Amino acid sequence: MSKRTHTSGIALSALGAVVVLMASCGGDPNSPGVEYMPDMYRSPSIEAYVDYGQDPYHFSDSLAIAQRERQSARLPVTGTIPFSNEPAKAAFNMPYPYANTPEDYERAGLEVRSPIMMTEATVEQGKVIYMKFCQHCHGEKGAGDGAVVNNGNYPVPPAYDAGLKDLPEGKIFHVLMYGKNVAMGSHASQLNQEERWLVTQYVKYLQNGGKMSRDAAAPAATDSTTAAN
Repeated sequence: MSKRTHTSGIALSALGAVVVLMASCGGDPNSPGVEYMPDMYRSPSIEAYVDYGQDPYHFSDSLAIAQRERQSARLPVTGTIPFSNEPAKAAFNMPYPYANTPEDYERAGLEVRSPIMMTEATVEQGKVIYMKFCQHCHGEKGAGDGAVVNNGNYPVPPAYDAGLKDLPEGKIFHVLMYGKNVAMGSHASQLNQEERWLVTQYVKYLQNGGKMSRDAAAPAATDSTTAAN
């Protein structure tokens, strides 16, 4: 082995030892030391709706922190209508044109009609949603005997087959949209338009005493946009 090769080997070993020493030094005993390009193997967690801002390696920490405290998501432009590839569900994409006023509540009862035909399938779909969002107050059969009422000393809501038996479907949907009084809150943020109409179908089913209609069962639907009678 030549003297030059031997010297180079010693130099490389010494350099390696220095690098290891530097990496192991630090005031925090839990610190892994100096990390080379940590973003290559330590993936940062990303939270939804957070603007992570400029890279603090290239910009000041204060600028990066200020931007991280700002929500990145933005509300859509007023009047924006979501696009759907399903023509049969186009009605559910349109904005609800009635305001949260007593006058429009009455108008909804007279003018708003369900775009979903009442069938066994839609009633069953509505029941699934109802059991998740409504039965804790209104009760499984809509008698106003849910756990929140029985255990929480809340006012008893009218039963669907009694006090609310003749409540029109338009008013049911309007209440799901905006809420009513203090106890009944809006469900617009939890349920989309189609889901609200499915819940309305199940409420109508409970109003009818557990039957498809007060006279006879409705025929099977062939078009989900057909208005229910």
